[in-house]
Amino acid sequence: MEAIRVLIMDDHPIFRRGIRWILDSAPDIEVISEAENGQEAIELADRLSPDVVLVDINLPGMNGLEIARVIKRRDPRMRIVVLSVSEDDEQLFNAIKVGAAAYAQKGIAPEELMRIIREVAAGAYLINDTVMGKPDVAKRVLSQFRDLASTNEEGPHLFAPLTSREIEILDCIARGMSNKEIASQLSISGQTVKNHITSILSKLQVNDRTMAVIYAIQRGWIKMGGDKPGEAEPKLPTRRRGGTAGAAE
Repeated sequence: MEAIRVLIMDDHPIFRRGIRWILDSAPDIEVISEAENGQEAIELADRLSPDVVLVDINLPGMNGLEIARVIKRRDPRMRIVVLSVSEDDEQLFNAIKVGAAAYAQKGIAPEELMRIIREVAAGAYLINDTVMGKPDVAKRVLSQFRDLASTNEEGPHLFAPLTSREIEILDCIARGMSNKEIASQLSISGQTVKNHITSILSKLQVNDRTMAVIYAIQRGWIKMGGDKPGEAEPKLPTRRRGGTAGAAE
């Protein structure tokens, strides 16, 4: 099994060396290089193609979010973990906006950092779970990503692998509708709704309805409420306690 190749971006040498020392203790993680400024990080990312880039958000000159944006535009396959000194809702919102896979405080335990690196390298978007724990940020994500997508701020939209019916169902989920309400709205059976949701989760490779909605909004595939007078505010699908809000809801 190949090691996860990591690039560390931070302007403090002591912090970089500390992170390297921690990660070097893991047999499945390899620190391939370090960068002390944004331009160096971008050049190293281009040349070395790391699996995961750790980026300090608070940097002089080009900040971590700008660095993450450039790296993701050049190679969307790279996974970005944004590190911050303190938890900040504005930073979190902007981190998900630039395509970061995870957002964490710099004071996290070494074991937690290694877990984050392993999970994002495997394809997880841990930042979604962070957003779900922040109602104000989640509401902002749902209400603003469609506008961001329509202005093409994040670059060309990816092709939507969903059918028109699946996108229609995702749009209903984003408005907080239950499977029963969706079935009534679209004049189809409840089982058909469940089948479509199962297909959506499989195609997008996400674990639950909430992550599917955020994925679709980031790419401008679905329209949100609030565009017309009297329309309801969009809201997140409700997660069940102790589990995820999956296709069988």
